[in-house]
Amino acid sequence: MTQEFRRARRRKAPDTIVVTDAMTGDVVGRIANLSETGMLLLANTELVNDALYQFRFTLPGSRERRDHPLELGAHLLWTDQVSAAGQAWTGLRFIGLNDEQARQLRTWVDTPGSQYV
Repeated sequence: MTQEFRRARRRKAPDTIVVTDAMTGDVVGRIANLSETGMLLLANTELVNDALYQFRFTLPGSRERRDHPLELGAHLLWTDQVSAAGQAWTGLRFIGLNDEQARQLRTWVDTPGSQYV
């Protein structure tokens, strides 16, 4: 039996959620899964371990709710190269979230019918 040791539940991204660097406007990758404390990003650009980033992405809404654009600070914790050239799995922890950003993330993660890792 597998035990889950993460502090926060992680929701799989149901569709492509593109992440951009808020400082340059460059696309850095797409979200694989997301929690209210961090994300797994499939990066298509080289990111630096232990660096701080400012990312922008939009969480898709349901039919009843609108999309949720977010701009968040993130600390890159680890990187693992994948077999595709120029891509890497990256683990990031969100930093400096305000209450509204945390609420938006929590609501999106807890949406009924979501799939979790």
